[in-house]
Amino acid sequence: MTKFEAPRGTHDILPSEQPRWRWLMDEMAAMCALYGYRRIDTPGIEDTELIVRTSGGGSDIVQKETYTFEDRGGRSLTMRPEATAPIGRAYLEHGLHREPQPQKLYTIGPFWRYDRPQRGRYREHWQLSVEAIGTDDPAIDAEVIQLYDELLGRVGVRDYTLELNSIGDRNCRPAYLERLTAWLDDHDAELDDETRAKRKTTPLRVFDVKSERVQAVLARAPKIGESLCDACRDHFARAREYLDAYGVRYELVPTLVRGLDYYTRTTFEFKDEAIGAKDTISGGGRYDGLIEEIGGPPTPGIGFGAGLERLLLSIGERDDAHPHVDVFFVCESSVERSRVLPLLAELRRRGLTADLDYAGRSVKGQLTQAGRLGAGWTVIVDGGEATVREQGKDDWKTPIDGLVDRISG
Repeated sequence: MTKFEAPRGTHDILPSEQPRWRWLMDEMAAMCALYGYRRIDTPGIEDTELIVRTSGGGSDIVQKETYTFEDRGGRSLTMRPEATAPIGRAYLEHGLHREPQPQKLYTIGPFWRYDRPQRGRYREHWQLSVEAIGTDDPAIDAEVIQLYDELLGRVGVRDYTLELNSIGDRNCRPAYLERLTAWLDDHDAELDDETRAKRKTTPLRVFDVKSERVQAVLARAPKIGESLCDACRDHFARAREYLDAYGVRYELVPTLVRGLDYYTRTTFEFKDEAIGAKDTISGGGRYDGLIEEIGGPPTPGIGFGAGLERLLLSIGERDDAHPHVDVFFVCESSVERSRVLPLLAELRRRGLTADLDYAGRSVKGQLTQAGRLGAGWTVIVDGGEATVREQGKDDWKTPIDGLVDRISG
């Protein structure tokens, strides 16, 4: 007999896990609504060129992580590795850029990246993405960051840090890259192959290397904050001023960069140790050149992506995974279930969860199952009469014809 398992790097969300997932997604949706963000859902696949153009042909996502394939029509498609580019594409395609700005949007759904699976990191993973497109106001930078900070507090996560930096824009970054390139040339012997490969695409990506030894070397490299133009320096100062006004705590990390080409100015990461080492549970930043890169007018924007699996690890276990039913019918062997099924259907129509035994259990077994399900009312049917066991009250009897009105009334 062939044994099938979920593909490596994917996972099933079992019925016992669903309450935690639904609760978290409901909290995310409620938080976004409070801040005026509207839901948008994009396809799971996109034109490959959209991903390459926005992420950067030399990025790790494009080089190592995308699930790209040719469909039967010969088109190259890629399973979406992140949400910002697809949302940007929808923003242009459906004329959202002609509506009042900014467009405040969010989505919750699955994404795909080929990576080494580990705890909290999957090849198919779920993510909340929040995007504010159409304004370069530094107050929106602070709002987007504070939204996630507030969400963490609401779901009970406390032990985390927020790292913050500005990586400049197309006006001031080129001069910095010249300085950084010269420094990397002078210290090439202290680098490793991963660092050399990253600098071939863009020198800024060297700060993403994993090696602690190389990170210690790069700590001596020129910092982009020293090369910001006046406009970027002022924008970052005001974003921090607004974060301070919100009371959001953060650490300035001058080597913090993001791995995609579209990022500019404000970048940030929320980190937590729930995965076993201090790792990112949310990351994002400003992407003022993305919409223009995919054919739209110059349009600023900022957003973040936050993995659900990692956040659930940070939250820990919750005592809400137990099944529950409002009404459970226990039928004596002599009872015709055709008399019970209309009652079951009517209770459900009135908004109550209701169930009965489908496993051939004895009366004792049915009562045990009602207890497992935490039934609020256990209805023991015998002929035309029912005995009702209601939690916290004495048993009572009723003709089955009047049962629904008495329970739901």
